[in-house]
Amino acid sequence: MRRLLVLALVAVFGSGVTAPAQATSGTVLPSLKHDLVSYYDFDHPVPGDPALEQDRGRSGTRLHLINGGAGMRVRDGAFRHSRNSLQLKQINPLSTGNDDWKAGLYSESGVPTLTAFNGARQASILGWVKMTGQNPAPNSNTATPDDLYGAIGLAGVLSGDSNGHAVRALLELIQVDGELKLVALARRLDGGESQTFAADDDWRELLPQGEWVFLAATFDFDTGAMALYRDGKPVRGRYVAAGDPWRLEGEPEPDLASATDPRGLKIGGSYPQNTREGNACNCRMDSLMFLDRAVHPWEVRLQHLWMKG
Repeated sequence: MRRLLVLALVAVFGSGVTAPAQATSGTVLPSLKHDLVSYYDFDHPVPGDPALEQDRGRSGTRLHLINGGAGMRVRDGAFRHSRNSLQLKQINPLSTGNDDWKAGLYSESGVPTLTAFNGARQASILGWVKMTGQNPAPNSNTATPDDLYGAIGLAGVLSGDSNGHAVRALLELIQVDGELKLVALARRLDGGESQTFAADDDWRELLPQGEWVFLAATFDFDTGAMALYRDGKPVRGRYVAAGDPWRLEGEPEPDLASATDPRGLKIGGSYPQNTREGNACNCRMDSLMFLDRAVHPWEVRLQHLWMKG
């Protein structure tokens, strides 16, 4: 499979294609390396503090493994060259709290190492997901035992004015017209309206219980285009908000995201500052990638094959 993939790459790029650098453990497609802001494979704890994960991307943004620490790394890699994945889960569904296992980081003044998303024209989020428990999780913030969260938190880049929930770019499952849907959701302007691209297919078919799935979401803040992918193939869907929620009409051009550093990243639920629980995900994730450009469809396909090879 790896040889076939290299042949495909040569056909696309020419004979100058080289293998990925060891910095990304041979798992990142060469064409993505330059734009890879953050990459977390959960095989590289920070020396001396295993509750932090090293960033294998160019930004060096360390990721906090919140509430579970080093115990969140489990021997269940999503593909042959991966050892560990990250276990995310709700701990106590019966009481209000902030003990859910999630990951991320948060700073009210913005995270300078994520400045690549400051005034960004595009963005992408890619990674492996496996559902491992009840989803949506019970809503521990209400007194009603049967109440469930209206979303399942996956991975997102926070906006420059985020309270730990609002995002600039997000891959998640949310309610759309009364149904839970896999979505790409983004907000170009801090404090502005969001646009959502929602998958047509039932989310349980896209993310079957106990099965590793490679997901990708791409965002173009200039054109308004968004896309979803599953195991390297485009996912059919529709835009939810009518009109011009990103305010793309008129000058200035090109249209960019707000010129503010994101306040952080959130993985497996909202509020990475750990002030409360929100949209907990009973799932595992592996090899999460955050890029400051929209990945091409052929790159998503080849990235999936590259990891599977």
